[in-house]
Amino acid sequence: MVLNKNTAKKTAELLLQINAIKLKPENPFTWASGWKSPIYCDNRILLSYPSIRNFIKDEMAKQVESLYGKPDVIAGVATGAIGMGALVADALGLPFIYVRPEPKSHGRQNQIEGYLEPHQTVVVIEDLISTGKSSLNAVDALEAYGANVKGMLAIFTYGFETATLNFAERKVELHTLSNYEYLIEQASETNYIKEEQLNTLMQWRKNPSKWLQ
Repeated sequence: MVLNKNTAKKTAELLLQINAIKLKPENPFTWASGWKSPIYCDNRILLSYPSIRNFIKDEMAKQVESLYGKPDVIAGVATGAIGMGALVADALGLPFIYVRPEPKSHGRQNQIEGYLEPHQTVVVIEDLISTGKSSLNAVDALEAYGANVKGMLAIFTYGFETATLNFAERKVELHTLSNYEYLIEQASETNYIKEEQLNTLMQWRKNPSKWLQ
């Protein structure tokens, strides 16, 4: 769920501005999953732009407080959300931890890095939501440790139905700064994409796993 329309539109504008989100309907990307996609999102690039990362950090910090007050700990999902998660935690004056996709195979074999006590309240920061599986894997790890996960806040979501179902099934509350609808609206209004490209992007969104197959 997007809380603030102005923030959603501004976030989409900034991500397009620095090419964190690339739209190439005529020359699709191939995701790690094998899906063909006219869009590719890499929000880690925003860390290289101080004014933009500060905007995202401030908006995420405000929304964390608005939604949950101040949790005990902020958790970032490795690796994409480590940087932004740490910035949000710093803005709120809170401890920060991050969650690996799986436990390390050596050393202390940690999956959760940083100091966390059982029963502490945690808000998870994520950079991008596609199917939601890797994000919910982090929630599983935190809850297995005994943490009380209040919810998740992400920069951007594609808004896939499968992600909606996955979060609903796990009863995990998800909010995002922006989403696919605001992105396409912004790209269209600023002539970042042409009308025929817009049609392609809308068709892909309906059934992304089967697109071009």
